Amino acid sequence: MEIFSLSPLLLLSVTGLTCYFLWFAFLSKSLKGPCVWPLLGSLPGLIENADRLHDWIADNLRACGGTYQTCICALPFLARRQGLVTVTCDPKNLEHILKTRFQNYPKGPTWQSVFRDLLGHGIFNSDGDTWLLQRKTAALEFTTRTLRQAMARWVNRAIYTRLCPILKAAQLEARPVDLQDLLLRLTFDNVCGLAFGKDPQTLAPSLPENAFALAFDRATEASLRRFILPEVVWKLKKWLRLGMEVGLAQNLVEIEEYLSGVIRARKLEQEQEDGNNNADLLSRFMKKESSSNKSLQHVALNFILAGRDTSSVALSWFFWLLMQNPRVEMAILTEICTALIETRGPDVAVDSWLDEPLSFDEADRLVYLKAALSETLRLYPPVPEDSKHVVADDVLPDGTFVPAGSSVTYSIYSVGRMESAWGEDCLEFKPERWLSAGGDKFVTHSAYKFMAFNAGPRICLGKELAYLQMKSVAAAVLLRHQLTAAPGHKVEQKMSLTLFMKNGLKVNVQPRRNLSSIVASIVSKKESCDKI
Repeated sequence: MEIFSLSPLLLLSVTGLTCYFLWFAFLSKSLKGPCVWPLLGSLPGLIENADRLHDWIADNLRACGGTYQTCICALPFLARRQGLVTVTCDPKNLEHILKTRFQNYPKGPTWQSVFRDLLGHGIFNSDGDTWLLQRKTAALEFTTRTLRQAMARWVNRAIYTRLCPILKAAQLEARPVDLQDLLLRLTFDNVCGLAFGKDPQTLAPSLPENAFALAFDRATEASLRRFILPEVVWKLKKWLRLGMEVGLAQNLVEIEEYLSGVIRARKLEQEQEDGNNNADLLSRFMKKESSSNKSLQHVALNFILAGRDTSSVALSWFFWLLMQNPRVEMAILTEICTALIETRGPDVAVDSWLDEPLSFDEADRLVYLKAALSETLRLYPPVPEDSKHVVADDVLPDGTFVPAGSSVTYSIYSVGRMESAWGEDCLEFKPERWLSAGGDKFVTHSAYKFMAFNAGPRICLGKELAYLQMKSVAAAVLLRHQLTAAPGHKVEQKMSLTLFMKNGLKVNVQPRRNLSSIVASIVSKKESCDKI
């Protein structure tokens, strides 16, 4: 009787498995993209290429053929709606998702749930009216000259009192340094100063560990790891206080205690100074909103997350590319020297250039440097992939159907490496593609094929501040030092939401020996032109 009673269940199981295998067989034939395996979908390919994920995605999009740059990844148990994720890098699709049908593609419940404990309903973890209100408030602040001046002060202090002495010491002691680590510390100090007016001094000469910085890093990493688990699993682990969820909870307590102290001190300072001290973003939000301490903490954390890793990662890849392209490095040096000669005069001693930071006017003159930075961001965008939730059924411009409740991943890394967008030399580091025919003007490309700063209504508000910070750091380092990769050091991408270098960027620091000859050559050419 037991065997007989089980037979309908056995028959149902066999029928279900058969249907499942037939469904995946159909998917493997009909879907463009990575190979689809029964039960496992595209997971074997993803696991096999885990250490080169972004290139694997680009390879699959490129293999679609022609101008069709959309594929489907089957990720059973990890993705919503039949385990399918639409992946695209077609600029027309990107414009559709990020601008034309903006309301249909929000951050979505998965993203918000993963980051809610850390970022709350801050600007980078919210949608709808909540996002719009914060966006309008922030947009007003980012257009002010006061904020640009505040950024310049923080950046210059970090460069001239911390980064330069550390590099000088490494040069004199003939020891390698991890440039990525130094840049991460520099941008962290800067963004904390800009966000809430307090300097954590992580780039002090001893390179100290900072409790807030460590807690923030660990909380970010733990939040990111939630993405690789089904939501029910990490929520159960959170409830049971297991694994990384325990560390996340502890780090969130440290972050809250630190920021609570910062906010209390800021409010007291504002009361004592009649509200005149508003150079940092936190103080400005305090004046414009009757916000709780919790929401103000999330304001600060959201801006730290956006402003810290992106610029430092971009600069790390920039210096690495310069080491391999001495022609570009020399062109940048020549441009910097030309700008300083024009603004400070040909008779000013070259050594004195090292004591005074770039002015806004001098930074704006560095067109080729901006082109080289943009070319770096095209090839190595700090945020290589991003995703959106699909609210209602939709059809992308290339004809791809995306069902409601599913997700769409747009590959920022891939769009910068497509021949259809950038030509046959798309994999070359070529700053000239950003310059006018005469080479004296910066040429802006479509935001939907140059996605480093996002696009549409959510385009990065701090884009110009990021360029200012990167130009200032690049000019200060290049005028003083020549960097070379430490022998045996291997540069690899770290597979995370931010395109870190897995092993850092170990460099040897040598003095810049040819600066005077570059200046003499520029002056000589200028004198010859004047005579003509």
